[in-house]
Amino acid sequence: MLLLLSTSATGAEIYAQDGTYLGKLGGSPYQYDSTANPSGPYGSTWGVNSINNPNGRYGAEWSTQSPNNPYTLTPPVIRNEEGLE
Repeated sequence: MLLLLSTSATGAEIYAQDGTYLGKLGGSPYQYDSTANPSGPYGSTWGVNSINNPNGRYGAEWSTQSPNNPYTLTPPVIRNEEGLE
């Protein structure tokens, strides 16, 4: 389950259980695919594949594929630069 992010996760990528790319963790809020970019597709509150979209499949607290659902059995996975989880 996705609970804590350390500085070692900076630059790591997050993927939904269905394989959908959900962006890069950490990084600059100006980076296109960063989850920290409030204007980008992976960091905004409106992005279809954003973990910050409270109404979306990957961001809503009720969604089974969201890191914001504390009860999910299928949370996203974090992969480092080598592709390891």
